Amino acid sequence: MTINIPEPKYSEKHQDNEVILSVKGVSKKFCRSLKRSLFYGIHDIASELVGMREKCETLRNQEFWALKDVSFQLRRGEALGFVGKNGSGKTTLLRIIAGLIKPDTGCVEGKGRIAPLIALGAGFNPILTGRENIYTNMSILGLSKKEINQQFDAVVDFAEIGDAIDAPVKTYSSGMAARLGFASAIHTEPDILLIDEVLAVGDSRFRGKCFQKLHELRQKGTSFILVSHDAHLILTICESAVYLKQGEFVGQDDAAAVINLYERDLFLREAEIADQSISCLRKRENFGLEIQSIFFKNHQGEIIASPISGEQTYLCIKCRTNEKIDDVSITFAIKGLGDGGDIILLINNLKDKNYIFILPGENEIQLEMPYMGLKLGAYMMDVYIKKERLYHLDAIESFKFKVEGRDESISRCLFCQPRNWWIMHHGDSEDLSLKLNQYKN
Repeated sequence: MTINIPEPKYSEKHQDNEVILSVKGVSKKFCRSLKRSLFYGIHDIASELVGMREKCETLRNQEFWALKDVSFQLRRGEALGFVGKNGSGKTTLLRIIAGLIKPDTGCVEGKGRIAPLIALGAGFNPILTGRENIYTNMSILGLSKKEINQQFDAVVDFAEIGDAIDAPVKTYSSGMAARLGFASAIHTEPDILLIDEVLAVGDSRFRGKCFQKLHELRQKGTSFILVSHDAHLILTICESAVYLKQGEFVGQDDAAAVINLYERDLFLREAEIADQSISCLRKRENFGLEIQSIFFKNHQGEIIASPISGEQTYLCIKCRTNEKIDDVSITFAIKGLGDGGDIILLINNLKDKNYIFILPGENEIQLEMPYMGLKLGAYMMDVYIKKERLYHLDAIESFKFKVEGRDESISRCLFCQPRNWWIMHHGDSEDLSLKLNQYKN
């Protein structure tokens, strides 16, 4: 018996919810020169005071676009992620939404209270006590004194700073100040919460409490915008994401689809992969054996540019030698380009107790993987062929490839795990075993 329970897509889930934030054609430019920036700023302020400043879509000397024509919508109760490389304009856009800086063109239309979690504790006065800073900070975020009084005890309890509440903030550790800033912001009960790389406050237990509080706010209809370089965090929290590239809006889509596109752009170019799938990189001098090419094949024996996560795959080496070689040692060292270049998979036939010999002429060595276990993403592989363990024959370094997938949920995992689901029902009269849908791409 097969049971399929389709998960509702984001558009269906939120299509009836009201739009709580609209960003329309927002652009922002900055100047690389401090002196010119001051001059432009004074000129713009003076022009605005006399009512002569116009929206200018052209760049002046040494100016550049930090954001260019960005538009998207956020619905009530939605969690939206911003992804992009450093310098792509994510934090600038967040600051514009928070009202901290003005756009040069375009506008932001929001409903309700916006609480920015951009730099926790950055707005605290170090001379004032924690108590005084709570009142100051929460009043800036739009709460009245009566509302702050009602939330005060909850803020102190959540921040876990105890008797230090009446000590000057300058005596706090950075973690204490960050916890107090987080607690102050989330207890304003905002309609929109802006979160910029600040979910690493405190220890793991406190982070768990933060996520629990965010869940409670989400249940009450609070919308989130999350900026993070942690793709797993974006995929865990957000249904959709916005991709910014060098200040330009690339698109808004399901979070997994956006992360996949972002990681492809970040690590590899399509043309490079296509060339490398049938050829080699940075050949070393060989000693009796020459690697001619490295490529992948699918279960039908067809050469493919990119393996598919979860499907049967053959990793192939085409090589040539003039003599028979016994006890050949082949090593594949696969590194994740998104994981700092660390080795994530090391395969060697001798360690697997598989002994290989190569005959004179052309040979094709195949490593069969019944299921490609690597998740979607970009990888780099070093290949070494030796006689026994020491005698070097040939090697290929920095062979780049990407792993694709037919199921976007794979991108949320560290590897692909083929699986079956069963329900074991133990009733009064009989035992019933139901096999659910087998996981396939």
